[in-house]
Amino acid sequence: MNVYLTFDIEIWCDGWTNLDEAFPPSFQRYVYGQSKHGNYALPKTLEILNTYGLRGIFFVEPLFAARFGQQHLKSIVDLIKSAGQEIQLHLHPEWVNEALQPLIADNKKKRQHLSDYTFSEQTALIEYGKKMLEAAGSGVITAFRAGSYALNEDTFSALAKNNIKIDTSLNRCYDVSAPQLLEGRNLDTSFYVGEVMTYPVTVFRDGFKKDRPAQVGACGFNEMRDALLSAKEAESQNFVVVSHNFEMLKPNSNQPDWTVVKRFTSLCAFLAERSTDFHVGSFVPSNTPTKQNYQPYTKLPSTGLRYAAQAIRRLT
Repeated sequence: MNVYLTFDIEIWCDGWTNLDEAFPPSFQRYVYGQSKHGNYALPKTLEILNTYGLRGIFFVEPLFAARFGQQHLKSIVDLIKSAGQEIQLHLHPEWVNEALQPLIADNKKKRQHLSDYTFSEQTALIEYGKKMLEAAGSGVITAFRAGSYALNEDTFSALAKNNIKIDTSLNRCYDVSAPQLLEGRNLDTSFYVGEVMTYPVTVFRDGFKKDRPAQVGACGFNEMRDALLSAKEAESQNFVVVSHNFEMLKPNSNQPDWTVVKRFTSLCAFLAERSTDFHVGSFVPSNTPTKQNYQPYTKLPSTGLRYAAQAIRRLT
């Protein structure tokens, strides 16, 4: 079974006022997460992956650099590339109206989601972001994820226009994630939208029968392991895991969140140990969409352990 370890790499200033003053410490936190224990943002993520010989796919958001400068984007790209990992495109168009130079004609108001933009605007923004990343040394961009998983059918046409033929934006746990495209689809399947093959984020059924995305910061290791094993047993072909550059940090802090650190380390160790069962690698174009009608699941004790761990985290 193919497992895709995907990471959304983005910078936020915890609001839209005083951006220039807020950016330097925000950049340091979101990119490095420096603490007395080490750098638990991107550097630790890359270190853990390489310790276990695993390949991650880093979807880097470039539009913030239209405000703060290409050199900051290059620092992120260099960090990931020096670790031998893959870079692809992620877009948060909330940055469009913050750019120093207009990226599109209608750039005055803040529009949060890519799906809030017209086809021509989406095409232009994807082109701009792709060029920014490639100019920073990313290599050829071939895959995409929309910020907040928010996209529509125009997005796929805009991707094809930019010769990006792989998407992994769809997440059925988010109402803004093109629900009309997911309606009637199998639960975990890749499929074509026009010329673009999309690999939805894996959503499993937890021990309380609730849908939960396979996100490192949102589910326990035991849940992730259960979901992977159930998908493998059902002969599923793809399993898409999500994380972010800041997930191993405590909220609003540079301090490591040891619960999430342990989750991610345990997941990587498990995947490395079971490498004959789980192939961790890159998205590649496929001529045949997967056809499965199966939702991975986790057992009740595993979900119970997550609830217990969360209760302990609140007290520490």
